[in-house]
Amino acid sequence: MPKRILTGKIVKKSGDKTVSVLVTRQTTHPIYKKIIRVSKKYLAHDETNNSAVGDHVKIKESKPLSKRKSWEVMA
Repeated sequence: MPKRILTGKIVKKSGDKTVSVLVTRQTTHPIYKKIIRVSKKYLAHDETNNSAVGDHVKIKESKPLSKRKSWEVMA
């Protein structure tokens, strides 16, 4: 199974080698058929600690690294 890749914006640097990434996508409401924005935050592993708040990054799925962290920032 291929690993998923998502694009988002870093909103918080939480601890050493961990960033919080906000991923926003557009979807259609099932009843009203209006396009709405849905966003979700993911904790991602940043091995090099180079990312800063406000950067747009791609994250990919990985093995679970902690309780909530199972994504890593792509170089």
